[in-house]
Amino acid sequence: MKKTGLFFGSFNPIHIGHLVIANQMLANSDIDEVWFVISPHNPLKEKQSLLKDYHRLALVKTAIEDDPRLKACDIEFKLPQPSYTIHTLVNLEELYPDRSFVLIIGSDNLNNFKKWYNYEEILRNYQLYVYPRPNYNGGEFAHHPAVKWVASPLMEISSSYIRNAIQQGLSVKYLLPEKVLDYILEMHFYENK
Repeated sequence: MKKTGLFFGSFNPIHIGHLVIANQMLANSDIDEVWFVISPHNPLKEKQSLLKDYHRLALVKTAIEDDPRLKACDIEFKLPQPSYTIHTLVNLEELYPDRSFVLIIGSDNLNNFKKWYNYEEILRNYQLYVYPRPNYNGGEFAHHPAVKWVASPLMEISSSYIRNAIQQGLSVKYLLPEKVLDYILEMHFYENK
């Protein structure tokens, strides 16, 4: 079975930090592919700051088009809102019985894992591949049997920083893949509040 890492996020926008983490997961674990699962609405985030789903999907596809180990996944666009990880996992398993799915999350999310809908079921049935985030040690789940820490550089780049920088007219060169930056500038994304 092909082991597929599911990297959930708003990707609003996708940036080099996301790509570095995906590559580190592929290089430093037994994952065969990483799927970027674009979330239409994270129940723990405000919806109004999100770029439209199809734009974020296009940005992810643009960012990963040269790497066959990476895939953009829009399954959550077709599921009831708000989307919950456990529902997405069940749906993906039905659609792809030949794959074994693991979750890719940052240690910041592991610290808050108890807030996730049906988190106990996720821990019972899936592995969590965790990358380090500054100032988060994983909390009470840091040494859970379902948790596997994967070596990765600490990434402090955030999509919110990029959105704010664009809004202020600051350069975000090198924080985004060049084609993604071109797309954002051409479409005038994030320029207004």
